[in-house]
Amino acid sequence: MILHIQLELLEAKVELEKKLSEKEEELENFRRKQQCTIDALQSSLDSEARSRTEATWLKRMMKEDLKDMELQLCSANYQASERIKSLGQLQSQTKDLQVKMDDHMHLNSALKEQVAVNEQHNSLLQSELEELRSLQEQADCRCKLVEKELLEATHSNTSRFTQKKKLEADVAQMQKDSEEMVQVCQNAEEKTKKAAFEAANMSEELKKEQDINAHLG
Repeated sequence: MILHIQLELLEAKVELEKKLSEKEEELENFRRKQQCTIDALQSSLDSEARSRTEATWLKRMMKEDLKDMELQLCSANYQASERIKSLGQLQSQTKDLQVKMDDHMHLNSALKEQVAVNEQHNSLLQSELEELRSLQEQADCRCKLVEKELLEATHSNTSRFTQKKKLEADVAQMQKDSEEMVQVCQNAEEKTKKAAFEAANMSEELKKEQDINAHLG
């Protein structure tokens, strides 16, 4: 009887150990499955964390790039504004230079005309001076001729006192006329010198204006 009970107990123990072993195996399988699930979830979480980190990094980089682009845009706008200002200043300076060049050209033309007028006036004064010199020479010849006639008349006949007086008066008048002609010639020479001086000054101013125009060109 005791042996039978022991045998049953042994069988029950074996059966219990078998069931425990099966349960342990099931539990181990369940634990492995749960671990796989946990590992998969952890991997997913790690991947998501990495993605979030990368997204955060990309967002920060994009913000920095955007800030750099905004700075570059501001700098480009400022440079464009400065270039527009410089262009406006250059255009204004170009207009001013054009006005100055036009003024110099007009002045140059006026100076050329004035020089031509002065040269013509100088030529006329020179002709008048030559004519006055010729008249002076003629007057000198007449004076010498009258003096000769007076001398001959004095030596030939002292009775011609009245004619002598008349001749002396003529000589005096001719000398006076000669002196006046000399004065006129001197005045004409002074005018000629003055006109030549003015023409030289005008030519010098014209040359300066031409040099300025050549420099501006």
